Amino acid sequence: MLGSLWIIPLLPLIGFGLNLFLGWRKARKSLVTIAGVGSVGLATIAAYWAIIGYLEQPARVIVERYFTWISAGKITVDAAFQIDPLTVVMMAFVTFVGFLIHVYSIGYMHGESDTAYARFFAYMNLFMFSMLVLVLGSSLPLMFVGWEGVGLCSYLLIGFYFEDTYCAMSGKKAFIANRIGDVGFVLGIFATFAVFGSADFTRFLPIAAAHPQQYAGWATAIGLLLFVGATGKSAQIPLYVWLPDAMAGPTPVSALIHAATMVTAGVYMVVRCNVIYRIGPAALLVVAIVGGLTAIYAASIAVAQNDIKKVLAYSTISQLGYMFLGAGVGAFAAAIFHVVTHAFFKALLFLGAGSVIHACSGNQDMRTMGGLRKVMPTTYWTFLAATLAISGIFPFAGFFSKDEILGRTFAAGASNLHGFGWLYYILWFLGITAAFITAFYMFRLVYMTFHGEFRGTEEEKHHLHESPWTMTLPLQVLGVLSIIGGFIGIPKLMTGHASWNLIEHFLDPVVIPLGTGHAAEIAAGVSEHSAGAGIEWLLLLVSLSIAVAGILVARSFYAGEHAFEKPARFVERYPLLYKLILNKYYIDEVYDKVVIQPLYRFARFCWKAIDTIIIDGVIVNGTAFMTELTGDILRFLQTGNVRNYALSVAMGVLLLIVILW
Repeated sequence: MLGSLWIIPLLPLIGFGLNLFLGWRKARKSLVTIAGVGSVGLATIAAYWAIIGYLEQPARVIVERYFTWISAGKITVDAAFQIDPLTVVMMAFVTFVGFLIHVYSIGYMHGESDTAYARFFAYMNLFMFSMLVLVLGSSLPLMFVGWEGVGLCSYLLIGFYFEDTYCAMSGKKAFIANRIGDVGFVLGIFATFAVFGSADFTRFLPIAAAHPQQYAGWATAIGLLLFVGATGKSAQIPLYVWLPDAMAGPTPVSALIHAATMVTAGVYMVVRCNVIYRIGPAALLVVAIVGGLTAIYAASIAVAQNDIKKVLAYSTISQLGYMFLGAGVGAFAAAIFHVVTHAFFKALLFLGAGSVIHACSGNQDMRTMGGLRKVMPTTYWTFLAATLAISGIFPFAGFFSKDEILGRTFAAGASNLHGFGWLYYILWFLGITAAFITAFYMFRLVYMTFHGEFRGTEEEKHHLHESPWTMTLPLQVLGVLSIIGGFIGIPKLMTGHASWNLIEHFLDPVVIPLGTGHAAEIAAGVSEHSAGAGIEWLLLLVSLSIAVAGILVARSFYAGEHAFEKPARFVERYPLLYKLILNKYYIDEVYDKVVIQPLYRFARFCWKAIDTIIIDGVIVNGTAFMTELTGDILRFLQTGNVRNYALSVAMGVLLLIVILW
């Protein structure tokens, strides 16, 4: 398959076309399943076949150029795909996790009509195609094609139940928020062309790496512009507001967006362009600050949410903050490591939530759940594994990746990276606090949903059941990966050998060495310093203890005979704080007052005053009226008498003679 990378995204694109046709023909669901799930399954096989072929090659970067896509003066953009260690990692989990979500969708969407079923899988296949183009693209413009593709698919899938006003509005909200970020991304691409003459990764990144001082200023500007796009696509402050409302779509859509596609695109882009951020340290610092603030901000909101999918949505925003925090301190491999482990446990969490919602007849309110572990043992135990992973409990997957990011952040403070050591200590504290909150709200979800007694209606209780095997099998596979997935990145601290950290060792070639100079020394920063083995062990124990403390606090609040009494007393004691968190700090309301309503009023003014009165009224209708009036006046001169016409001509000639004389 190596040498024909184009086949990998082509297969889900074919599935998209087939499912559109099958939906139009109202074909049986079995045919749609074969086309929709089979195309992604074949793409997964093709991807792993290409990965095996790549690993057998000595070259670290292989580019397949197919034809010239854009040619304008000195600027050319090839339609080309590339494969390197970063592509391998991303493609491996995108296809595999995406395939598991497609399998899960067979059972989850089975109750839909034949047409809706085909439309769903068509959109899901297009989503996979777009993400694979994004990952395989060898240049920023080609990445942007996939970037926009996943944005379009998120709009289609979030608004899948478009007859519902909330779903339709949520889809539009996601689309608009991402378009705002994409303005920055496009400007960043234009700036890359202007500075380097190319946006091909194999061309402009080596140039920037060879001359770090020369391009440091431009790199900062480009990095910040590209990061604006990342804040939209990966739901960071201030463009995160679309992701919680993305829960309006079917649960498999949430799993695909949060785990395998879409939101990971921003992290991938920053790591892919790591040279730009390393020689522009101000941009890298912004990435770290935004990531750290987002991690704790979103985690604090999740504490008070009662919709099971909303809790997971805010947890995704928080975990993405950790990834950007890792990238912002130069730990690019650690950021991608957390992307991978997060894909495992977050896909499992959403699919597990979907299993719960399926059993509870569509109910998503955790306050009316409880006791589900008795009737849904597979869902419970797999969900628990994912919860332990996201909480950072050893030896589950999230422990290794999250601890690596926190450790590198502390080391950035110890090495006084970029002269802002104190700031990195603050970011570490925010990260460790967010870890405590994460463990608390995730086990709050577990206790409210699976423990105690069922709090729903008798009719809902009668229909409680475990999900079919098409839904539980992906849960079991992802459960295993949530347990053992972290062992691909065992830190040197535990083994004494860096080679045990397989993912960091594998991704080393992606971080291109910089040329000599002060900028290069600054960019090296945290990579050349360590807080020391003793401090690292202490940090590891602190991180683990914090997670355990969060779990114990959640248990004391929501488990046992007096469950929910402490939360009730807390709400009574701090009603304003609770209301503030419950309403998500009123950010949506602030955006509505400060941004949306003024723009709406301005648009209405343009419609009523400029369009209706000036353009339609004065220019268009006014011109027509004057033309008609002029015609009405001049028609009295048209008598049809030739002698009158001759007299008019004679008078005109006489007047002309007088004027000339």
